[in-house]
Amino acid sequence: MTIGIIGGGQLGLMLAEQARLLGARTVALDPAPDAPAFAVCDEHIVAAYDDAAALEELCRRSDVVSYEFENVPGGVLIPLTEKYHIPQGFRPLYDSQDRLREKTNAREHGLLTPDFAAVEDEASLRRAVDEIGYPCVLKTRTLGYDGHGQAVLRSAEDLPKALPLLSVPCILEQFVRFDYEASIVLVRDARGRTIHFPVGRNIHRDGILDLCVVPAAMPSDLLERLVGASERFMAGCGYTGILAIEYFIRGDEFFFNEMAPRPHNSGHYTIEGCTTNQFREWARYLLGQEMEEPRLVAPTVMKNILGQDLEAAERTAREGCGDVHVHLYGKRVAKPKRKMGHITFVGMDKEEYDARWRDRFVK
Repeated sequence: MTIGIIGGGQLGLMLAEQARLLGARTVALDPAPDAPAFAVCDEHIVAAYDDAAALEELCRRSDVVSYEFENVPGGVLIPLTEKYHIPQGFRPLYDSQDRLREKTNAREHGLLTPDFAAVEDEASLRRAVDEIGYPCVLKTRTLGYDGHGQAVLRSAEDLPKALPLLSVPCILEQFVRFDYEASIVLVRDARGRTIHFPVGRNIHRDGILDLCVVPAAMPSDLLERLVGASERFMAGCGYTGILAIEYFIRGDEFFFNEMAPRPHNSGHYTIEGCTTNQFREWARYLLGQEMEEPRLVAPTVMKNILGQDLEAAERTAREGCGDVHVHLYGKRVAKPKRKMGHITFVGMDKEEYDARWRDRFVK
């Protein structure tokens, strides 16, 4: 079988690697001629994500199609789901592309969310602030990522700096004073069976994921409730395929932050840290194969490698430490905050990572 992948980034690269191990072919579409996934895929198409003819060609070459990039225009994807085998459909993609729709959907399906309100102009921003209170966060409803497209408002003095965001529709959210962030990756098949990977504890720097520590240190009751609520949410929405959900954890409560209908940066640790990984189970879902229940091999720390840490990661790769696994994505241009790879430290907890490895990387 051939899997078509809309998007040729590192997620498509890692899906193609796992698909090949399962005996499948892959073809990816991406606007960049040097997209990372092209180095592994059997075929590729260089075209924009909204190029209807190119997307149609991708679907014709494929037995099953998915997306590794959540900003694929829904208006182009929807008609393709009616003609070709795109088992995840457009709904999880559509729901995740607008923060207002995403938060409303989460609340309607049983997940606790921060207070939020739609904001379109300065007047509605001031009304929303009066309702939600300070501190709060103004975010663009679409396209923001890794801390971009948002501003924290701690007092009325911060309002002027937030006004430029109002050139597009926004959402104002309550600022949740959380203890830590956690994420879960789930895969649900067409028969309704759901598997989930161990919950990770996420540590960010400048709005970008820096470390994922697994297992997340949380009470067993809280963990059980978080997993159960996530599975019910996915089933209640009728989603199948892969879904990642980020939560804010405060005491014994968990608040929905955001979701992504694709593999997640925080789930990269699964490649070596679990008995199976998020890309392999995504591929199995796409191929209609029986999924495997994941099991954690050992405590694991995953370090995200941005452009400023690329040289340190390359040096670590040359050292060849047995339980230190360096993944570089093959991107030709390294920028300070661009995701260039990740390193998985298997059999290591956060304390050992801090003692042995943290000082290698830019602080």
